[in-house]
Amino acid sequence: MIREDIIQKLPYSKPFLFVDEILEIDEEHIKGSYTFLKDEYFYQGHFKNNPITPGVILTECMAQIGMACFGIYLLKDVWDQEKWSVAMTSNEMNFYKPVFPGEKVIVKAEKVYFRFNKLKCNVFMYNTQEVIVAKGIVSGIAFKK
Repeated sequence: MIREDIIQKLPYSKPFLFVDEILEIDEEHIKGSYTFLKDEYFYQGHFKNNPITPGVILTECMAQIGMACFGIYLLKDVWDQEKWSVAMTSNEMNFYKPVFPGEKVIVKAEKVYFRFNKLKCNVFMYNTQEVIVAKGIVSGIAFKK
């Protein structure tokens, strides 16, 4: 499975797709990136005259790369987009730095476990200066539709 195929198999599309590319992937980890465009819909009201990326959107970006893309890869032998989907089941996040319009982030996830189609990962988000923006745990499940 090539990296672009994984992104195409995600159950998301613009304006709610927060994955530009997968940089690395294997059975134990994934690394991907996303650039938050200056005209993203959520900047209009968060915050007035000082837009920053909402934490829930940062969490979603981390989950799309660190759980959904990773899960599709781990299930590559059985994954069929018409028959399978993914959903986040839990997360715990800590935020350290803001992400501003136009910023690129790098998300890294390390597998804690993958069993019974449930994936749990430690996830980390960095800015382009390699400063940690957020980190936490995300879990999700792949299920047949």
